[in-house]
Amino acid sequence: MSEIATGQWRTVLEEAHAALLATVEGVPTDAWERPTPCELWDVTQVLQHATGDQLAFAAAIDGGPGPAEDPFAPSGRIDGDKIARLRAALDASARAWNGVADDDPGVPTPLPQGKLPAEVGAVACALDAAVHAWDIAVATDQPSPLSADLARPLLVVARQIVEPLRAYGAYAPAIDPAAEADEVAALLAYLGRDPQWPGVQL
Repeated sequence: MSEIATGQWRTVLEEAHAALLATVEGVPTDAWERPTPCELWDVTQVLQHATGDQLAFAAAIDGGPGPAEDPFAPSGRIDGDKIARLRAALDASARAWNGVADDDPGVPTPLPQGKLPAEVGAVACALDAAVHAWDIAVATDQPSPLSADLARPLLVVARQIVEPLRAYGAYAPAIDPAAEADEVAALLAYLGRDPQWPGVQL
């Protein structure tokens, strides 16, 4: 059983979705090709990955259309309005999760683990959105969208699901956080990200 309270996952997911959308809306027009903490991916590719993952969660739950391309091999090309595409993916994800009961013990997910309890699967979905919001924010000179209150439940679930995902290249090896690391820094370090990546604003 996770340490996420029944129903708390809805707030976590909503906050993570909002963080990703606000961050993408704040990307300067000349910043889409900047490097990010995701090795070998620029801002557009991180956005493609994050958008695809939200569609993949939605498709796993309600059988709707999934991502048009492999989220782990983003092309770096997005035709049309980037923000509109992200909004559509976030809306699809939110609709799918809205149909899930708070205490559902086996929600289908696109993760290798398959079905997960609602609070674990939803926060895994939130983890993806929130951390990629951070990737984009620090790459485009925006303030970090991660708060301690948001990072705390994300870290709880990350510790339950991430280890099998590292084998798929979803996360880099964990790094040791600084002794004084707060919840945000601890989460980022666990996911293999340097909390002080160049350009970060805390």
